[in-house]
Amino acid sequence: MKILANDGIAPIGKQKLEAAGFTVVTDKVDQAQLADAINKEGYEVLLVRSATTARKDLIDACPNLKYIGRGGVGMDNIDVEYARSVGRTVFNTPGASSQSVAELVFAHLFNMVRFLYDSNRQMPVKGETEFNTLKKKYGKGSELRGKTIGIIGFGRIGQATAQYALGCGMKVVASDPGISSATITVEVGGVEKVTVEIQTIPMEELLKQADFISLHVPKIGDKALIGKEELAKMKDGVVLVNSARGGMIDELALVEALNSGKVAHAGIDVFQNEPTPKKELLSHPKISLTPHIGAATEEAQDRIGEELADFLIASYKQQTVS
Repeated sequence: MKILANDGIAPIGKQKLEAAGFTVVTDKVDQAQLADAINKEGYEVLLVRSATTARKDLIDACPNLKYIGRGGVGMDNIDVEYARSVGRTVFNTPGASSQSVAELVFAHLFNMVRFLYDSNRQMPVKGETEFNTLKKKYGKGSELRGKTIGIIGFGRIGQATAQYALGCGMKVVASDPGISSATITVEVGGVEKVTVEIQTIPMEELLKQADFISLHVPKIGDKALIGKEELAKMKDGVVLVNSARGGMIDELALVEALNSGKVAHAGIDVFQNEPTPKKELLSHPKISLTPHIGAATEEAQDRIGEELADFLIASYKQQTVS
């Protein structure tokens, strides 16, 4: 099989596939030329991350395309149901990036409660002349320990986030209509393991209870999960983190809530208008920003590459046997 990894693949995954006899090409093809390239070069596998889309028109235009793989969790850039209905195999790597995304959530949380995102902007400019002023400005931080984090979406990433929260001494509440409870195991010192059973609650209850809220659900449709109505139900001074998908939070409603003080801070890794986020978000003094890097650790990319390779190798072997 010939594979086009259009958004790249970790070297370990590429090596594994090539050792199994696959041809792997990582040269980036523009979306507009993608169908022509797939047909001309005879690619049977298309691997993507978040940059490349695989919609109905591409699927219909490439009759020899057998597999579409997503290196990551969400598959909203692929018309999954349609692809499967016409005989394509669509797969992803749901567990590979859980830890890296969870760590980014906590990077944002620590960043916000101690004002690091703003301090790092201001210290190079004003640190020499206004040191004491900045010290006073950033001297009213808060601690995570003892606070309640609400996790919306309690799948692999949500549960990984809960592990870190419990390790920090936080209380965890979670909401997920598809999961009634989950057993979270926290490893202490690499040896001792502590297990905590968490029962999920309705999202409306979570919004009322949580001091911090982190989103870990897929994007369904165009409606935001968190809009003005949901923001109004939250505690005053709540802190939000969105590392799931752009558009999960109504971005303009969020800016209004930040301006009014209803929301104290927001950590945003994903944006509705990627790759051109709204200026209101990029310039807001209460937002901690990252450019969609939740899964962008070397360890996560290695795991993703290996999972993609393992799936394709196993599928090819199964086809050969049958």
